Amino acid sequence: MPLSVETPHHLKPDWWLRVRHSIAVSRHEPANVIAFILAVCFAYLILAPVISILLDAIFVHSGDAGRTHQDEGAFTLYYLTRAFMSRMSQIILWTPLYNTLAIALGTVACSLTLGVTLAWLINRTNMAGRRWFASALIVPFMLPSWTFAMAWTTIFKNRTIGGQPGWLEALGFHTPNWLAYGFFPIVVILILHYTPLVILIVGNALTRLDVQMEDCARILGAPRRTIAFSIILPLVRPALMSAALLIFADCIGEFAVPYILGLPVNYDTLSTGLYRSLDSRQNGVAAVLAAVIMIIGVITLLIDMHMMREARRFVTVGGKGNMDRQTSLGKFRVIAASIPMAFMLIAMVIPLITLFLSTIMTLPGRFTLSNFTFDYWIGHHLTTVALRNGILFTPEFWQATWNTIFIVGIASLCSGILGLLVGYAVTRCSFRGVSGFLRHITFMPYLVPGIAFAAAFLSLFAVARGPIPALYGTPILLIIALIAEKMPFASRSGIAAMTQLGKEPEEAARIAGASWFTRMRKIIVPIQAGPLATGILLPFISGIKGVSLFIILAVPSTDVLTTYSLRLLDYNYDQAANAVVFMIALIAWFGTLLIQRISGTHLAQGLES
Repeated sequence: MPLSVETPHHLKPDWWLRVRHSIAVSRHEPANVIAFILAVCFAYLILAPVISILLDAIFVHSGDAGRTHQDEGAFTLYYLTRAFMSRMSQIILWTPLYNTLAIALGTVACSLTLGVTLAWLINRTNMAGRRWFASALIVPFMLPSWTFAMAWTTIFKNRTIGGQPGWLEALGFHTPNWLAYGFFPIVVILILHYTPLVILIVGNALTRLDVQMEDCARILGAPRRTIAFSIILPLVRPALMSAALLIFADCIGEFAVPYILGLPVNYDTLSTGLYRSLDSRQNGVAAVLAAVIMIIGVITLLIDMHMMREARRFVTVGGKGNMDRQTSLGKFRVIAASIPMAFMLIAMVIPLITLFLSTIMTLPGRFTLSNFTFDYWIGHHLTTVALRNGILFTPEFWQATWNTIFIVGIASLCSGILGLLVGYAVTRCSFRGVSGFLRHITFMPYLVPGIAFAAAFLSLFAVARGPIPALYGTPILLIIALIAEKMPFASRSGIAAMTQLGKEPEEAARIAGASWFTRMRKIIVPIQAGPLATGILLPFISGIKGVSLFIILAVPSTDVLTTYSLRLLDYNYDQAANAVVFMIALIAWFGTLLIQRISGTHLAQGLES
């Protein structure tokens, strides 16, 4: 029998030596184990739902065997054909797709035009009150987009869908359908919501712009038009493209505003069409629509990521003292302030005042003292059939509030902790492939619009699969879906924080004999308390005002404030629905301010990274 001879160490292949070294390191470095565990968990929570919804588009669903003439679970092109090439495809896909693209493109064009104008006034002129406007103009972006939709219906609603009329109708002014519902109001509201995003992104680019190039051009006699289009525009082009693509991607998956303002006149978008398909149990068609939304979102945001890499080429170097030069408006500096002031009135003051006044009116549009009441807040024995008391004395409101705090709170806490662990694993893991996969998989939900991500979760967890029971209708499904959806915020915060923290403090503690849990508890967490708080609070505020995820996955027993308000709206209890929306808006507003105070950063700084 031949003797086994071990291959000399120096003759072994490099990959084997790297594996042995990594295994030896992992005995003392738990980051490798943590990275593997997190990679497996997020592959199941993020990648598996997306794959599941895509497979739903090509396999026969329960109840469709007779329609497809195939067995349940068999491969089929029926749903793709029905969505793309059947007699119903115009209603199912092409018209909603056209409406969605029209809304997105209209919103992008108008938001950029208005946002660039306001950003220039704030950052490059001596307009009166510009520092105050720099903070105040961001508030509409902190509020839920459908806050404006509810205010719009309060003012412009007509008798097309019955129920209480809008204020103008009550005052004797007939509002046509094009003004009350459909394309025009949806685009106007999304413009009001997304213009602050343009102000933030383009304003940051204008602030960093070195004005020495402009000075050189002026000295050489270049007119203002040439300076604007040949120097300034190319340098801020990456910021403009980034803002345009982010707004476009968000509009593709926007649900709440088209739901409130589009459905009354059957103005469907991809997101509302997806919701209708799920509501009518056409899961195969819903899967196709979800896949279309995901593909558009992924393509758009991949282009944005490419543009952000390209932006590194547009770097100007100059003295810091030249960065704050402003254009003097002279006697027009006060007149110029009327533009952002008008935007503030339209985008924040009027909607919030409208919402509040609508909650204390018995009859819409009647501004007499006898018509004002707090019954919809604190009243008893109301005449409405299903709402007998004001919302503050309605058990369903407090149940929805508790569900919101519990579900969003648990999900946000888990997201913050997991985000910090992801940052730890990505920066400490010795397996580059695993750390790279973890970095990208936790960012993936950002590429998938919320309505499609919710449909993907419903596809995976609606039925039992192996040891995992059916979770639909339980708070657990909402919690894990919210964790997965908010991981881009939490993981990005954790990775950025851990990248700035060297290994020396932890290494010193390890040499001193401290266990990994001790090092995390006494070194990592205290040092990273700020990013951890941001990683918890940001998903919490985002989850408080979220609609797309909950409208698909929540049932009456797991109602949160957003779905509860929409159910009240469906019952035409407009005052109570607006009261709930007003509460959500205040929570989102003050919560965002709390994030900025705790983290010590402005919202604009968060968008720069």
